[in-house]
Amino acid sequence: MNAEEILARPSRILNREQREQYFRHGYVGIPGLIGDDWLAPLRELTRAFVDASREIEASNATFDLEPTHTRESPRLRRLNSPVDRDELYWKFASEGPFVDIAEDLLGPDLKFHHAKLNFKWSSGGEEVKWHQDISFWPHTNYDVLTIGVYLEDVDASMAPMGVVPGSHEGPLFDQYDHDDRWAGHLREKDLPNVDVENVAYITGPAGTVTVHHCRAIHGSAPNRSERVRPLLLNAYAAADALPVTNLSAAGHGETIVRGVAARWARFDPRPCLLPPDWSKQGGHRSIFAHQQKERLASPIREARD
Repeated sequence: MNAEEILARPSRILNREQREQYFRHGYVGIPGLIGDDWLAPLRELTRAFVDASREIEASNATFDLEPTHTRESPRLRRLNSPVDRDELYWKFASEGPFVDIAEDLLGPDLKFHHAKLNFKWSSGGEEVKWHQDISFWPHTNYDVLTIGVYLEDVDASMAPMGVVPGSHEGPLFDQYDHDDRWAGHLREKDLPNVDVENVAYITGPAGTVTVHHCRAIHGSAPNRSERVRPLLLNAYAAADALPVTNLSAAGHGETIVRGVAARWARFDPRPCLLPPDWSKQGGHRSIFAHQQKERLASPIREARD
């Protein structure tokens, strides 16, 4: 479905202005949208996983850890695939308000793709360099988006997620480095072609929702504040957007969460960069593991008030 057809459908949760902003700019932020009925148990469960990480000394299939992580001072980068770690995360992803938001922006037939919980730890939580999601997990078309919720209050000092407005309508950039190795971020030489001076940083109280298009350029600076910035992220696709890679093949990936499965695949004529064959590289690693192999000469700037 195109934007006009989707906008003609009744809204589930987003208003007309929010839906139009997403289609025009490739992102939208909705302060405090998720209520305490979901937020409180999600926060409690997340704290339990942080405590569980104290027993882990190195990153594994469940936890992606910063190098300085210790039992006494846990420092998580990511809880991998939370929907496969606890039923509450999956219930939220498949039955909660995210599904209504996805329908408002993708149409009536929806699939869940994958989830992650990025922590952006306090006092230096690692940056996420400018990148575009879809090259990590290409689909036959670009009706794919990621919806997030801040589990804590997030202000400009906490490295909120920033999105380059309108970049979803621009080019897809090469995310391999100059040695042809997957880097998972834009090359330095391409940054002058990106309008990073007008980045929109999404802040708000706990329960604030972020939505960004799979082609939108986005990232976040290191978290210099004294507070952790956990962001629970779930990706959804239109039912007729078929994945090219098998990154979401396990667990709940490709589960229809609204409407019906597609009988026909829909193909967008615009090409998409392919990631490496993860099966020949020891499996997929997190964006942090790939990006931290090198530093950009022009790092993501900190959000300003």
